[in-house]
Amino acid sequence: MAQAAKVNVDEQIAEAKRLHEERERLRRALAGEGAESAGLWSRRDVVGRFGWGLFGAFSMVTLLAGMRSAFPRVLFQPPSSFKAGRPEDYAIGEVSEKFKREFRVWIVRGSEGFYALFAKCTHLGCTPRWLAAEDKFKCPCHGSGFYRTGINFEGPAPRPLERLKITLSEDGQLVVDKGVVFLAEKGQWDEPGAFLKLKA
Repeated sequence: MAQAAKVNVDEQIAEAKRLHEERERLRRALAGEGAESAGLWSRRDVVGRFGWGLFGAFSMVTLLAGMRSAFPRVLFQPPSSFKAGRPEDYAIGEVSEKFKREFRVWIVRGSEGFYALFAKCTHLGCTPRWLAAEDKFKCPCHGSGFYRTGINFEGPAPRPLERLKITLSEDGQLVVDKGVVFLAEKGQWDEPGAFLKLKA
């Protein structure tokens, strides 16, 4: 009887081991199926790929910025001086608007010579109009008025128009240099270049 009980216990232990192994095999099989059904990537894979993607994008932007800096942006501006024709092209007492649109300059010929006025209102920078009938420059924005000489006499403009350097070139043409400005309030209109003396 003791012998039969011992065999029975051994069989129960063997059966328990076999059941445990069978359960373990099923658990592993189910775990494997669950992983396959969840998708190809685990959470770690997704986070890793996202991190490498960010690193790649940052590296690409840095590389493109470095390449772009090799080609700087350059503004090509027209030269500051231009030839305005021969003195005999201008009548005495004339305010020429020939270069107002392209260079924003009026060329005025008086009985004693020439001067060039910058066509920019000293109030807010609008372009005044020459009113020949009223013999004045009138700003359309806020009503500033300037005499033929460029002196302000009405409206909010705080100072006269600016004069530009005007000279005579070797070939006999007038040359206006917008890079050199003469201000009346600083007494610069009497300096050489602010007025070109030329008798008729």
